[in-house]
Amino acid sequence: MQTIYLASGSPRRREILENLGYTVLRLPAEIDETPFEQENAQDYVERMAREKNTATLTQWRDTHADEPVYPILTADTTVAYKGQILGKPESEKHAAEMLSMLSDSTHQVLTAVCIYWKGQTEALVQQSDVRFRKIDEEEIEAYVACGEPMDKAGAYGIQGLGGIFVDHLHGSFTGVMGLPVSETALLLKKLGLTTPPFSDGLKFSDGLK
Repeated sequence: MQTIYLASGSPRRREILENLGYTVLRLPAEIDETPFEQENAQDYVERMAREKNTATLTQWRDTHADEPVYPILTADTTVAYKGQILGKPESEKHAAEMLSMLSDSTHQVLTAVCIYWKGQTEALVQQSDVRFRKIDEEEIEAYVACGEPMDKAGAYGIQGLGGIFVDHLHGSFTGVMGLPVSETALLLKKLGLTTPPFSDGLKFSDGLK
């Protein structure tokens, strides 16, 4: 079983990596996540993943004599609707407003992945289009009351109860969850790392060139 450092508190990202066969060791990654003025969603989410990685690596080097013995993976996920970045809701009212906005429409979920290994850093952004069916006010009120939306970008979790609102997904289910597995595997391959045990001996085309 291989090991990877995950600089994220997300239980979903940890679960995804563990399901791929990794032993996951947590590292802190505290940064200011405020978007720049006029920053678009793709630039923002990639900047977040890269800055988290840089902050984690800096802290490692401040406290260790040697380089990290395993790759450091960071990621960031954001929701965008008509060019507007939707982060985590600030209140239950804010969560309800987000869900009303996304009702009966299509939005984008962007997840950036950044990996550092032996002096090299690689990053990418994966985008999915997600369409919500029409959600009535009673459903929104009940969903917000359950608490699930409060720590989720866009105020919903596709892998949880929020999945009942999704009418159509074009893209990566795991990307919407917070870590696109196909793109993550390609990043690891690009850095010369062996992908998880199930893929040993298989040949992947490098779609990152």
